[in-house]
Amino acid sequence: MNMSSESQNPPNPKNNASEEEESKAVSKKAAKKEAAKQEKLRKRQEEAAASAATGVAAMDMDNDPVAGNYGEVPLIELQSMAVSGRKWSEIGSLNEELKDQSVLIRGRVQTKRPVGKKMAFLVVRERGCTVQCVLTVAPGIVSNQMVKFATKLNVESHVDVEGVVSVPSSPITGATQQVEVQVRKLYLISKAVPNLPINLEDAARSELEIEKASQAGEQLVRVNPDTRLNYRVIDLRTPAKQAIFRIQCQVEDIFRTFLLSEGFVGIHTPKLISGSSEGGSAVFKLDYHERPACLAQSPQLYKQMAICGDFGRVFEVGPVFRAENSRTHRHLCEFIGLDVEMEIKEHYVEVMDIVDRLFVTMFDELNEKCKKELEAIGKQYPFQSLKYLRKTLQLTFQEGVQMLKEAGIEIDPLGDLNTEMERKLGQLVLEKYGTEFYILHRYPLAVRPFYTMPCPDDEAYSNSFDVFIRGEEIISGAQRIHIPEFLTTRATACGIDVNTLTQYIDSFQYAAPPHGGFGVGLERVVMLFCALSNIRQTSLFPRDPDRLTP
Repeated sequence: MNMSSESQNPPNPKNNASEEEESKAVSKKAAKKEAAKQEKLRKRQEEAAASAATGVAAMDMDNDPVAGNYGEVPLIELQSMAVSGRKWSEIGSLNEELKDQSVLIRGRVQTKRPVGKKMAFLVVRERGCTVQCVLTVAPGIVSNQMVKFATKLNVESHVDVEGVVSVPSSPITGATQQVEVQVRKLYLISKAVPNLPINLEDAARSELEIEKASQAGEQLVRVNPDTRLNYRVIDLRTPAKQAIFRIQCQVEDIFRTFLLSEGFVGIHTPKLISGSSEGGSAVFKLDYHERPACLAQSPQLYKQMAICGDFGRVFEVGPVFRAENSRTHRHLCEFIGLDVEMEIKEHYVEVMDIVDRLFVTMFDELNEKCKKELEAIGKQYPFQSLKYLRKTLQLTFQEGVQMLKEAGIEIDPLGDLNTEMERKLGQLVLEKYGTEFYILHRYPLAVRPFYTMPCPDDEAYSNSFDVFIRGEEIISGAQRIHIPEFLTTRATACGIDVNTLTQYIDSFQYAAPPHGGFGVGLERVVMLFCALSNIRQTSLFPRDPDRLTP
């Protein structure tokens, strides 16, 4: 019967192959099902373990006579429930003078280290300053359960710590403050996830550390720029980033303070405008109540109108929008502009004099007030302090061209400098004059905006200037055209539709004084002062052609 059956159904290689493939498919499907089943089981086990741990912890706390000295603060107590009158000390203020005094601090758990079951160390951080907190089992004060609670805290969680300040006999290397806090109470305020997308220690590491480790055969994690920006809220916690933005704040403050002392008035100009403020097509266009509009490329037109309104001297700190498709180390689509406009009595050198004194004052004050921040930046991004003169060097564009020619670089005397030429000229200026900060003026008229005043002795050049730090341009400035007919002629010559500038040009019909000004990007000033490699490091949440979040 079997033989008959075989003869009726002879072997078919194709059928066998099909069956094998089907069998493999079934096996793969079964394997997937089994893997999914195991994953579900693993998750249930983890949840059960976590639940058990929580239950054990709760039972431990129930049986702990000092249970009130530690634990997670209930949400209701963090909802502005009451004012207790307690006073928190800043971690940065903790020093030897507070020895034996009780303090209350709040910060993030930066590191944790158990030493057996009866002792643990926590390093707690607040705004870049850190202090070592010590838990030691002591009857009626710190229990084994409390030490265990401390060691189970997730890194970067927020905690309140109450304790007594002590001064150790040897220097502390793992914290900024040279004192310890002997912990008496420890409360979890806000819990971080167990696994952070980037490790703070990795994010704070310098390239020099990574290279040295690599040479020694050790592989250290390098956090790439995009990852930093994707998880910016964590990256901002590193000492260098904290320092960068504190320095940025100082730059803005010095800018305001100096100009106020010179009789300037702070203004705020609109960012929704009907036409281009700088000329060209690099604008973000939008619909404004069924009318075409764009975001302001600069406050240029409006700060000039403020001069026409008899403010005499004005400045603004505000956002600037550029739709340029630039992906360089120094360009952003949105940045903070520091803008100045002022009446000119005789000559545009009056504007350059403000630039000179403003920035020398700024550099002096940053070096004096921000030593700690500059040191923090230098640890992760090593750099040499900026070289600058007490009286800022001023060179004409023709003098700069001549220096480049003598160095073997040919350049169009009526053209603009490209990035490579700017850097080379910066090197030549440093070698010859010993400064990394200088002013280059009398630029060719053809490379300047339509509202720039031509030179009286040669209309191929203009009463304009650029300012450079470490071979890169940070400031553009000039005397402006204040005669309406001349403005119209220049706008038309530059291909700009004067109909979009009607109100701007009309404001000069009522008599405007000779005036000039300049603009500088806040982020670029900080980047170049600290010799950082990319402007995204000095923009809190940068916007470029590829990034609109976070």
